[in-house]
Amino acid sequence: MHFCWISLIILSLSRVQAQFYGGNAYEASSGQSIRLGLITDDATDRIRQTFEHAISVVNNELGVPLVGETEQVAYGNSVQAFAQLCRLMQSGVGAVFGPAARHTASHLLNACDSKDIPFIYPHLSWGSNPDGFNLHPSPEDIANALYDIVNQFEWSRFIFCYESAEYLKILDHLMTRYGIKGPVIKVMRYDLNLNGNYKSVLRRIRKSEDSRIVVVGSTTGVAELLRQAQQVGIMNEDYTYIIGNLNLHTFDLEEYKYSEANITGIRMFSPDQEEVRDLMEKLHQELGESEPVNSGSTFITMEMALTYDAVRVIAETTKHLPYQPQMLNCSERHDNVQPDGSTFRNYMRSLEIKEKTITGRIYFEGNVRKGFTFDVIELQTSGLVKVGTWEEGKDFEFQRPPQAVNFNDIDDGSLVNKTFIVLISVATKPYASLVESIDTLIGNNQFQGYGVDLIKELADKLGFNFTFRDGGNDYGSFNKTTNSTSGMLKEIVEGRADLAITDLTITSEREEVIDFSIPFMNLGIAILYVKPQKAPPALFSFMDPFSSEVWLYLGIAYLGVSLCFFIIGRLSPIEWDNPYPCIEEPEELENQFTINNSLWFTTGALLQQGSEIAPKALSTRTISAIWWFFTLIMVSSYTANLAAFLTIENPTSPINSVKDLADNKDDVQYGAKRTGSTRNFFSTSEEPIYIKMNEYLNAHPEMLMENNQQGVDKVKSGTKYAFLMESTSIEFNTVRECNLTKVGDPLDEKGYGIAMVKNWPYRDKFNKALLELQEQGVLARLKNKWWNEVGAGVCSAKSDDDGPSELGVDNLSGIYVVLVIGSIISIIISILCWCYFVYKKAKNYEVPFCDALAEEFRIVIRFSENERPLKSAQSIYSRSRNSSQSIESLKTDSEENMPVED
Repeated sequence: MHFCWISLIILSLSRVQAQFYGGNAYEASSGQSIRLGLITDDATDRIRQTFEHAISVVNNELGVPLVGETEQVAYGNSVQAFAQLCRLMQSGVGAVFGPAARHTASHLLNACDSKDIPFIYPHLSWGSNPDGFNLHPSPEDIANALYDIVNQFEWSRFIFCYESAEYLKILDHLMTRYGIKGPVIKVMRYDLNLNGNYKSVLRRIRKSEDSRIVVVGSTTGVAELLRQAQQVGIMNEDYTYIIGNLNLHTFDLEEYKYSEANITGIRMFSPDQEEVRDLMEKLHQELGESEPVNSGSTFITMEMALTYDAVRVIAETTKHLPYQPQMLNCSERHDNVQPDGSTFRNYMRSLEIKEKTITGRIYFEGNVRKGFTFDVIELQTSGLVKVGTWEEGKDFEFQRPPQAVNFNDIDDGSLVNKTFIVLISVATKPYASLVESIDTLIGNNQFQGYGVDLIKELADKLGFNFTFRDGGNDYGSFNKTTNSTSGMLKEIVEGRADLAITDLTITSEREEVIDFSIPFMNLGIAILYVKPQKAPPALFSFMDPFSSEVWLYLGIAYLGVSLCFFIIGRLSPIEWDNPYPCIEEPEELENQFTINNSLWFTTGALLQQGSEIAPKALSTRTISAIWWFFTLIMVSSYTANLAAFLTIENPTSPINSVKDLADNKDDVQYGAKRTGSTRNFFSTSEEPIYIKMNEYLNAHPEMLMENNQQGVDKVKSGTKYAFLMESTSIEFNTVRECNLTKVGDPLDEKGYGIAMVKNWPYRDKFNKALLELQEQGVLARLKNKWWNEVGAGVCSAKSDDDGPSELGVDNLSGIYVVLVIGSIISIIISILCWCYFVYKKAKNYEVPFCDALAEEFRIVIRFSENERPLKSAQSIYSRSRNSSQSIESLKTDSEENMPVED
């Protein structure tokens, strides 16, 4: 009975306290609630309004509501703050939000830890361990973000300007990232006099050679530093600032928008978020706060945002973990602690929340918050503009959106200090590529090539700055049907880039959505193919020096002259000789110019060997001299021409023109880059031959390549593949690939230009600068450098295939065939003549042919004897005949003497 009365009294007191301390307190049907305490030293009352607004938002989702109690204290008054904390403990507070003053917050943290009460500190923590439950990014993460931004700017030296020793933690982490190869960093502190006058430090910066400054410090201190920097005269186009304070979006930057100073900072949330807009509307109703004048700015500070998110984390924790705070007494120690307080705090760190927060994703690694992102912002004339997103573990790059620029208001008299995003394609040598280096290169230093050098020449002439960005292999096209663009064209049209330079062809289709400069290079589509190969030597290649007609006429001349020798020799009396010189008056005369001898004489003269036949008559000598002179010229011509034909062979190629390619001569396949002006040339051409080639390309998509390098590699593979590409790119590759060549003449004429946004006001200045570079020979020098010097020279030296080469067996195989066949014919003729000789002898001596042949063979194989008596043949054949007769007589006698049977 007494227990029921006590419970009723406690419940009544709880309801009274909730109504008294929390104007926005809610009651659940069960009558339970979780009390949260806020001890604030914020004089503007924004933190309290944010705290109460956050509780009202999350209570719509909770069964057990949160009740907020706020205690206002003076800044830095730790005694007053501790007294208010004790009062909150006595009311049964479940968690405490600490003040901004660091020493006060540290004092309250120790008190809350002793009572196991979760302590939330929504400010930057400087200790090795975060202060309580802290959602603020750590100094190390802020240093990492500054490191990546500085690298993107490619600073080789800068000033690190900090407010107090507490901020040196960021510098420590920054120096750790750089190591020994980092930029030169000059460190300056801007609160030396501790009276808010920073002009002495700013004057030192103005006198320094460094104009790039990284500033870290409190929100009040950094804002005042920028204001005084303008007074000192270093808030102009010559200076660049990177602000390491996360409240840059709350600064009054109206004075700096038109100073042309480069101010870059980071923030954790956008003013356009729904939660931010709701909070701003709440503060407008309660406090009369108006929206900032600057676009991209807001008066919602990081402390307010983190307070809001911390309430969200507590609310999510209560959904999973029952928590009923108890009333505590500050004077009691150790034994009087909040039940489940440590468990509740640890569970808060184990959650991962991705939605309904202002500062983005929330999750912890140990006691440190991770997983968040920073918006990198820049001050432009329109206000703060997001130019990139930083995330831990990922490469950071600026991604500046298009600026809403009124071209009529632009002073086109100068491009000095203008910064442009320039797209390149690192896969298209020599226009752009990555620098090969053992050192880690960042920014513009990691790129090289013709296009890179050309932009540098233009920048030196016109005075602008530039940042290169790889635009990939897709140069882009414009689809008139869907009115959409792709690739680099899309980046320029949508304002994410200002210029694009690569082997980008000027076409009418592209000029509908972008503009081009005048061509910096003229070219045409050509065919890349392997160099013509030497044909395999023919069997009778030794006959190549003379044409078939010459050989025919030479044969006719040979027979005709031989016949003339025969006739003239018989007509000339001097050519009739006594066959027996010992007989003074012979009965008959002999003529040496028979048909056989005439043919032999002309043959010997033709082969430059001569013969034993000597003409005697004037007529035969005359024709002999003419024939010798004829053979001298013919043999000399043949010898000279044979040397050239056998040592220098004319290479042959299956294709010599685009017509051969279109007809698939010798089964040569062909292709082009999948997207780009070359492919568009065939798809839009009305020439029948190009229409035929376009149909082939449509039917064989596997022949289309993603980039030029793939096409070059496929041609080099030797698979009978030709690649259609720009003539300048072919020139670049043929200097470096000795087995490649350009086939035929260019199919068209076009030019490469620098792509830029439509109606760009600086186009005329770029065109004028390009003309000057052309007149000064700079364009020719750059082309010679990247085409014929850098990486070239491989094929410049004369190779073995360019001149005479040694003769191989294949070159002279026909001569060997003639020798073998002639030898075989000679042997056959010799055997036939020998057999005929044996036949005549056997008939003359009336012996069997086989016996005579065997006897002659025995004589022939007597290799040790080189003499043969003249009468041996007669005696041998006689002996052979007598042997045969004896054998016959013996047979007859034996038959006669055989007994006869009765």
